[in-house]
Amino acid sequence: MTMTLAEFLKPSVLELGGTTGALGDGAWRYGVDDDQIGWLVLDCPDASVNTISDTVLRELDTHLDGIVAQPPRVLVLRSGKAAGFAAGADIHALGDMEADQAKTLLTEAHTVLKRLEGLSCPSVAVIHGAALGAGFELALACDFRIAVDGASFGLPEVQLGLHPGLGGTWRLPELIDPVQAMQMMLTGKTAHTKRAKDLGIADMVVEERHIGAAVRAISNGSVAQQSRGMLSKAFTLSTARSLAGEKMRREVQKKAPKAHYPAPYALIDNWVEHGNDPAAMQTAEIASFAKLLQTETSKNLIRAFKLRQRLKQTAKTACTIERVHIVGSGNMGAEIAAWCAMQGKRVSVSDPDNDALGKMIYRATRICADNHKDRRATRDTLDRLMPDPRGYGLRNADLVIEAGPENTEAKAKIFTELSQKMNPHAILATNTSSLQLSELRTHVADKTRFAGLHFFNPVSKVPLIELVRHDTTSRETSAQLMAFCAAINRLPVAVSDAPGFLVNRALMPYLLEALLLMDEGVAKERIDQAALQFGMPMGPVTLADQVGLDICLDVAESLNASIERPIARIPDLLRDKVEAGELGQKTGRGFYDWSDGPPKPSSDAALDVDLTDRLILPMLNACAECLRKDVVESEEELDAAMIFATGFAPFRGGPMNYAHARGVAGIRARLSELEQAHGARFGPDAYWDKHA
Repeated sequence: MTMTLAEFLKPSVLELGGTTGALGDGAWRYGVDDDQIGWLVLDCPDASVNTISDTVLRELDTHLDGIVAQPPRVLVLRSGKAAGFAAGADIHALGDMEADQAKTLLTEAHTVLKRLEGLSCPSVAVIHGAALGAGFELALACDFRIAVDGASFGLPEVQLGLHPGLGGTWRLPELIDPVQAMQMMLTGKTAHTKRAKDLGIADMVVEERHIGAAVRAISNGSVAQQSRGMLSKAFTLSTARSLAGEKMRREVQKKAPKAHYPAPYALIDNWVEHGNDPAAMQTAEIASFAKLLQTETSKNLIRAFKLRQRLKQTAKTACTIERVHIVGSGNMGAEIAAWCAMQGKRVSVSDPDNDALGKMIYRATRICADNHKDRRATRDTLDRLMPDPRGYGLRNADLVIEAGPENTEAKAKIFTELSQKMNPHAILATNTSSLQLSELRTHVADKTRFAGLHFFNPVSKVPLIELVRHDTTSRETSAQLMAFCAAINRLPVAVSDAPGFLVNRALMPYLLEALLLMDEGVAKERIDQAALQFGMPMGPVTLADQVGLDICLDVAESLNASIERPIARIPDLLRDKVEAGELGQKTGRGFYDWSDGPPKPSSDAALDVDLTDRLILPMLNACAECLRKDVVESEEELDAAMIFATGFAPFRGGPMNYAHARGVAGIRARLSELEQAHGARFGPDAYWDKHA
């Protein structure tokens, strides 16, 4: 009999003809159908997604008692959540565990999964949506995995400073090519439906309506378990694993130095030493996971995860914005439009340049592909995205986003025209990155419905949005924009209408100091290397090229003209590059030559503390100023904004978390030293005195 997802979402027993068995009123429900197939459904109460907690595994163990006593022909594990199979372990519980407690709980959890793995009847995990972390490890303990179209599998624990801890480090290499398995774990990357099938993770890929038939095929013995090829068997030899492990360490070192990210190296070491002995690998996995959980890297990355969850939950009201009109189809406008359409919004885009509108459609197609959308999902996205050169969509839009040129005169003209055409009940948001709303609002008809939505480039990859409020933005407008950000799967941080808002105000001193160092004769490669060694995702000179040197110049001039203490002297070399038309990546040449792709500076040399302090401390000082002036509500929100907008060394937990770990008094003293050596721009902000 075919069982649909809707039937699994029922809150009580599986209400299917002839279904019998223990029900369960916790996280699991169990029933046996007329074909003697057992259906065990994970549906964590009071949650939109499943997580694998100690409670969930204990309940599973209880259900296994009955299943062992009276086994069905096949046991099927499914999720009762529309969102997917399971999102992983309960991170909030993990973050508070001591090493001994973690070892005990992991050992108990392994015992439960071993019982599932050793059942006398075949076990099948049916995956729709995502099976991540511990959710994927639960599926790996089953004999078969059926993927519903659109399913995905991943072990992203490395992003929390950990490696898999519920058997993934040995079950995945036992299932598929060990090198491919290790790459998945070392990068945290996800395998979507087709790749999961190609790798051997998924035994079958079916549509939802064919799940029953697929399960019966397994029940009838028509589906054989996949076996690894000869290449995989070669890694049973310790010599082969040693050689592969050395190569893996070299590749990991390029992006994740061991001093900052110990987890990948622990995973490699365990596999090289124990990769041919599952029992030894299991023991090593538990011990290593518990040890990594106590590292500062893991604590800070778990903190970053919690900050992300906090931003996701900022919205306190339902989103009523369904139709969005965007003015401008340049890089930012096109990215915003494509992302909103992909998230289910009806989007119209006006621009006098028809070629730009055409390029927008191409960009939307590429963004869908980058986000693993299948042909149907891509078609639906494009159906919701309408090039609208005459601006007809303005009349019905709930939200209008202005993404025009970054100058007051151009925006004033756009706002004047919009006031005559747009729905009077719609919200108007500007995507300005540096212009103050207190000046722009004079050209807006309804100032209470006007705010800033500062997206970051590229919108499809940078999850943060600054929601900029001025003193006449209504609470209703702010609440709806918060809800809108959540509805399009972005992370909103509310900031006040201050020069540069938060992120650009904090980032610009970092970029300008890098250029001043170049002006002093320090090689750009050495400057970028210092930032990489600190843990930044890219060096400031490379970042300036990527942002666009013209944009950097505009923002720097705007900030220097409007803040109480200038950031820094704008070096002539920046103006010279802009005047020469060498604007960075978008023109093929800036401070670097981009004709052969991004620059690849090394991060192997010893940390240059003086150089690093000159780059990082001006950023921290600007963050302190933003907190003192209430540009952002809290240190936690500031840290989240800087991590998710700029990639600020996540393993350090954000700028303010780093400041406290290093010592606020020490930060203040070091800034005073730099002020004496290099000028007033390093003068410590008063915030440090208050919090020393």
